[in-house]
Amino acid sequence: MTKANLAQMTKRRTSTAIKRRDLLLAGASLTTGLLPLPPARSETDPNEPPWAALAGELEGRFFRPEWPLERCLAGAGGENCASFFASARNPYFLGDNPAFTQTMGWADAWVSQPSDRVLEAVSAADIAAAVRFARDHKVRLVVKGGGHSYTGGSNAPNSLLIWTRRMNAIELHDAFTPAGSDAEPVPSVSVGAGAMWGEIYRHVCAGAGRYVQGGGCLTVGVAGLIQSGGFGSLSKAFGTAAASLLEAEVVTAEGAIRVVNAVQDPDLFFALKGGGGGTFGVVTRVTLRTHDMPPTIGAVFADISASSDEAYRALIGQMLQFYAEDLQNPTWGEQIGFRPDNALRISMLCQGLSHEQAEKAWAPFFAWLRERPDDYSLSEPPIIVVNGRQFWDPDFLKTLPGIVLTDNHAGADQDRIYWAGNREESGQFLHAFSSAWIPGVSLAPASREALVAGLFEASRHWSITLHTNKGLAGAPDDVRVHVRAETATNPVVTDSFALVICGAEGPSAYPGVRDFEPDVGLARRQAERVRSAMAALKARVPAKGSYVAEADYFEAEWEDAFWGEHYARLQKAKATYDPDNLFRVHHGVLATI
Repeated sequence: MTKANLAQMTKRRTSTAIKRRDLLLAGASLTTGLLPLPPARSETDPNEPPWAALAGELEGRFFRPEWPLERCLAGAGGENCASFFASARNPYFLGDNPAFTQTMGWADAWVSQPSDRVLEAVSAADIAAAVRFARDHKVRLVVKGGGHSYTGGSNAPNSLLIWTRRMNAIELHDAFTPAGSDAEPVPSVSVGAGAMWGEIYRHVCAGAGRYVQGGGCLTVGVAGLIQSGGFGSLSKAFGTAAASLLEAEVVTAEGAIRVVNAVQDPDLFFALKGGGGGTFGVVTRVTLRTHDMPPTIGAVFADISASSDEAYRALIGQMLQFYAEDLQNPTWGEQIGFRPDNALRISMLCQGLSHEQAEKAWAPFFAWLRERPDDYSLSEPPIIVVNGRQFWDPDFLKTLPGIVLTDNHAGADQDRIYWAGNREESGQFLHAFSSAWIPGVSLAPASREALVAGLFEASRHWSITLHTNKGLAGAPDDVRVHVRAETATNPVVTDSFALVICGAEGPSAYPGVRDFEPDVGLARRQAERVRSAMAALKARVPAKGSYVAEADYFEAEWEDAFWGEHYARLQKAKATYDPDNLFRVHHGVLATI
């Protein structure tokens, strides 16, 4: 953390005698010392708003959430607390309870704390009533769909939580035209804001044989992903989820229900396409363009270990050359990781290739490795290629060892699956996280050596990963133009070949819970190594911006990093639709005040 960051944080905490409610209105609280501990929840407060009036209007859908961790913090400990932290490794357990978030907190930044009251919304009218109440009584508002915000956007103490989990209807359209538009009708799907991408893929892709661009994680909520931009494994071919948005229903700060699209409230519509979740209103329903389903989807996984630093540098160079010449196209996406132990990890997906074509594509790279047995050891599982519709079919995926896990709630729907690789993220306690886009020109022969050096030097500090599906260099021109001109995501993404991500986390833990406290010393040491890794890379490569959904909590220049030249337009939309900043999140767009 820079001195400027530290000074900024200290000023935010100490300027004037900030009242607790004022601090909460500014977003998640920061600390420069110990981890924040949750306040005791008071049962009575003479200044509380008249909750009973809202409860009567919402007919039983309004309640005070139960928070099992409260008993653990009181010193109870024992089997109940151990059971909770074991259950926290199941993302459905966390998503199905409004008191929890998918990430338990971030060292020296925030910890998950439940709202005082919850609206379990089933309609836009429910949400409109809650928004009007919050506006009139100056109540902090929070929105949770999937609850996957790394920076704590889906939780806040002393707040009213609008929980959209039950608004999960999915409706396919053969021909959809946005309201008020004369555009040609297109195939699409309308989805309630609380639906998860696994549900959508199962219904649209596996069931109907149509492709809809969403996120990679199956338990992420639909609305939050779109408002963040929305990259998925196949974004190199189909763009972002935000770019696929045709229309949205949203409740704005005055409590109005609006249907917005390119011709109705176009500035608000633009803001919802990557301007940040929980910032411009409460999205209740989205309609997304669907595409022809890829005939096949495949995966290539490999772990490669180099015997020396010199061999590892050569491996990085060969990997980047191979990617630049053969993989930087709409067919391929996902991750290439570089580790301090001189190991390279490949987790790549493809679409539209046969098994033979996928093997042929990788044959030169694997041949290069086999020709150097003294330098490299290779763990190369078989290349997997399946029918496109099978890729999200729970029954098929459960036949593949180690690919998915199933919700283990008692009586849970056995179609509720999640990728086994996401298990460690469920309930995680973040130590550090950072991202930046790597320009496509860095892959050019004249620039590639600097990228090789940057990745090698970064990996001396901490593991660092290129997410090639989150950069659109190599995508079709129409995909790149559409994302650049019609979404709020930082335009540098269209000229970048990958998003580099570097992060560290610990297991599910919570400050103050005996036997399950985060290791603060370890967290801070790892955070420093993450910062050093990103600094080493940026010293060699002109990495730019940051992805709002996967960014550093302490990002200093967040306005420019997340949105670049689009920030002024977003701020104008905020001033129009939420001039009093009723909707606030950490590092979210604010109307000028």
